[in-house]
Amino acid sequence: MTEAELYKELGRITKEEDTWEENLPYVSSLLTHASVKIRAKALWMLGEMGLRFPHLIKDAVPSIYSLCKSTDPLLSERAVNALGRIGRGCFSSIEKYWPELFRFAEDEDPKVRLSFIWASENIATNTPDIYADHMEVFAKLLHDKDDKVRMESPEIFRVLGKRRPEFVMPYVEQLRTISETDNNRVVRIHSLGAIRATVSK
Repeated sequence: MTEAELYKELGRITKEEDTWEENLPYVSSLLTHASVKIRAKALWMLGEMGLRFPHLIKDAVPSIYSLCKSTDPLLSERAVNALGRIGRGCFSSIEKYWPELFRFAEDEDPKVRLSFIWASENIATNTPDIYADHMEVFAKLLHDKDDKVRMESPEIFRVLGKRRPEFVMPYVEQLRTISETDNNRVVRIHSLGAIRATVSK
């Protein structure tokens, strides 16, 4: 099967969610495929499959984590995001690797930093308490040099503001300043959203 044919086949499996459980081992086996495009697709799929079937994904988690450290930014960002989706479904499935995810908050590639934020939002949705002592990591990302990272970084404050407002309260004034002064409209809107989610509690 050519790369194009295999990618099309994976697209078909993606749409047929009722086959995910039986296809999960097959998709996991593609994490060692020669094609970066196929491995990246498999990582995205495993994240979605793991969210739905977290009890079945555990054997693949070590391989997914190993790709977080890939020299290819696409594989790294997809792997980090996959762990976030799996961790949203069942934190214990990725708990061993969770502390290591924070290294990607300072990755040189902005897309990897962005994936770190997305992953954290996913995990914090159902397991917020673990972030109590890590808020400074996200506060630093509020001032990232990349616009897309800055656009997303207030969202983790919004997610946690809804669930653990006490984690976010120390950063409300900082978020307020950003909501009034940042030159990016989306950053301003998201910062204001984070404030509203926090102080409305």
